[in-house]
Amino acid sequence: MYRIDIMTLFDLTVGDMMNESILGRAQERDFIRIEAHQIRDYTLNKQKQVDDYPYGGGRGAVMQADPLYQCWKHITDTYGPGHTIYMSPAGKTFREADAKRLRDDYDHLILVCGHYEGIDERFIEECVDEEISIGDFVLTGGELAAMVVADAVARLVPGVLSDPECFEDESHWNGMLEYPQYSRPEEWHGRKVPPILRSGDHKSIARWRRKQSIIRTRDRRPDMYAKLDLSSKEDQKLLREISQEEADGSAES
Repeated sequence: MYRIDIMTLFDLTVGDMMNESILGRAQERDFIRIEAHQIRDYTLNKQKQVDDYPYGGGRGAVMQADPLYQCWKHITDTYGPGHTIYMSPAGKTFREADAKRLRDDYDHLILVCGHYEGIDERFIEECVDEEISIGDFVLTGGELAAMVVADAVARLVPGVLSDPECFEDESHWNGMLEYPQYSRPEEWHGRKVPPILRSGDHKSIARWRRKQSIIRTRDRRPDMYAKLDLSSKEDQKLLREISQEEADGSAES
């Protein structure tokens, strides 16, 4: 069973979120276990204080090393060593490739959620294996980031989703964005489902979807598109078709 422990000041909120929907059902079936731990429970003072003023001055407060360490130690003593990740805006930006790496290389993650002005560097030096960011922005705490990472990794664990195709066709898995999706009814507000998707011809549908993924990736994420390997005969044919169709469209307009 894949295990994820989240160290947080908001264990009830995080725990509730991680026990809903697909992840909740996967935990009921023992494919994964996600548990949130209240850091305040591991402080030694009566006020349950977990932060103090920063050395050197400055605004705000810093989370103290010892409550974090005691919480971390309880997790490792109880459930065994885990790959410890501090959710930090100074960390490496999280990608789908990282979700796959964390799923493949570890069976136990410990996610540390900071608050205020951050956490004591000494805890990072002693206990943290890597720092991860979910983007170039700052949040009021690490909980949202930790839930993002937990969700992205957990859904890749075998059994959590009904079939690997549920994530292998999605955006970012193979370096591309996903093709457009449609559901009933066939026409909504004058907009119709592309006829190819109602044809029943699975080979043609797969080809159409590949073409749409190429177009969408090129238009929306040129950085991803530049890294794609489209050298196969089939992809080269699709590229020629796209170019011709767009040229025809320009001529008509």
